[in-house]
Amino acid sequence: MPNQEITSATAPSEQSAGIIKPYYSPKLCNDDLAPTRDQNWSWYNIFSFWMSDVHSMGGYVVAASFFTLGLTSWQVLLCLLCGICIVQICANLVAKPSQQAGVPYAVICRQAFGVFGANIPAVIRGLIAFAWYGIQTYLAANALMLVLLKFFPSLTPMTLPHWLGLSALGWVCFGIMWVLQAMVFWHGMSAIKRFIDVAGPAVYVVMLLLAGWILYKTGLSNISFTLSTKTLTAGQQGWEMLTATALVVSYFSGPLLNFGDFSRYGKSMGEIRRGNRWGLPFNFLLFSIVTVVIVSGTQSLFGQMITDPIETVSRVGNSVAVALGLLTMIIATIGINIVANFVSPAFDFSNCSPQKISFRTGGMIAAVGSVLLTPWNLFQSPEIIHYTLDVLGSLIGPLFGILLADYYLIKRGHMDVDALFNATPSGRYWYRNGFNPKAIAALVPAVVIGLIISFTPGLHQVANFSWFIGAFLAGGFYRYIARHDRATSGEMRFMKTEVE
Repeated sequence: MPNQEITSATAPSEQSAGIIKPYYSPKLCNDDLAPTRDQNWSWYNIFSFWMSDVHSMGGYVVAASFFTLGLTSWQVLLCLLCGICIVQICANLVAKPSQQAGVPYAVICRQAFGVFGANIPAVIRGLIAFAWYGIQTYLAANALMLVLLKFFPSLTPMTLPHWLGLSALGWVCFGIMWVLQAMVFWHGMSAIKRFIDVAGPAVYVVMLLLAGWILYKTGLSNISFTLSTKTLTAGQQGWEMLTATALVVSYFSGPLLNFGDFSRYGKSMGEIRRGNRWGLPFNFLLFSIVTVVIVSGTQSLFGQMITDPIETVSRVGNSVAVALGLLTMIIATIGINIVANFVSPAFDFSNCSPQKISFRTGGMIAAVGSVLLTPWNLFQSPEIIHYTLDVLGSLIGPLFGILLADYYLIKRGHMDVDALFNATPSGRYWYRNGFNPKAIAALVPAVVIGLIISFTPGLHQVANFSWFIGAFLAGGFYRYIARHDRATSGEMRFMKTEVE
């Protein structure tokens, strides 16, 4: 854990600002990237973080889309639970180095990629956030559009013209959601912390009420738990269940890799593990049960399976109930978008030029970039959703594999925190001109192989496991290439002293 005394003569005034020591290079450090002085997040704050990630329209749509694979409801539920247990294990592994040093992922990566080489994974992760930020904003904008149409039917003509795949009213709603999220983000991490503490629980209320309404309308006996028109053999069912489990991990791969940006504020690893335990398996199981009930009930109630929660809520008869339900889902989506796709690229882009790009500027770069991707075209159908997850998994998996291989297998769980901010050749993580060729050599082929698999039609089924393939390939490549760099006992004692 970083030293809690500020030794810099120009200590930042904000309570949550970082420790900037006099010998930290300005090329590598600013108030946001430095080891934090304020590690005060409890297990409930971590729990709320995962609630915001789980309780989103994107999570609901992904879970509901598994029915199109030909699986029954109990099989979908089992896949969701298995996938989230894998995410929990990985989250605990990702959390430790950032909590230990009090720094975000972009800084932790300097240990593996070099103090300047860390910009490579930082930029990759930032670009991925472009896509997810836009997708979640688009989903929230859809909910807002339904609210407006419910109360102002005269706006219907604005839904007809389309530009770049989005209607005029769609652009207005997207812009409103874009601004609202930016306002929350602009107030800093303390405001974000308070917001996610409310956003996650709020959507639970809506989901439980919606499930109760469906049960009231249909009756338990009329809920069908076999929704797909496909007939699968036992072998096909097993394969589709493995595919669904892998897609769960791919969906959470972004927040999972980003988790160090939040675990850095954790009081202890014990608190973080407790938050992960309640926020992932327990919380996700309950959310999954509610999702399965709602999706199953729509078949009996409306004569068709509806995988979009926005459309389901919009069919509730009471206008006030519809408005409250959709507005709550909007709040929940803002929550996940900020924690998963705003905070992390803010750190990533700030890491590229700490003195020119602040935390706020980095986040706004991601926000602007998200619009340019026209994200509504990435989330139009279950097939496109799965394809998007495959490509993102092939990029995120290798970054995850190298991070864990370096920290646990090469550095053996220890680090020199001060060296993360040392931009001189004498620094421990200088490697070659600030770049670690071994990490780059492991990253490139793993990403290329993953993308080839994702874009090859004949390998479509294998592409669903792109996150796992990328993580194991990159981690294995790096472990082999850097095997002679494995920390000795003497080096570990030195690094442990530096951390403590």
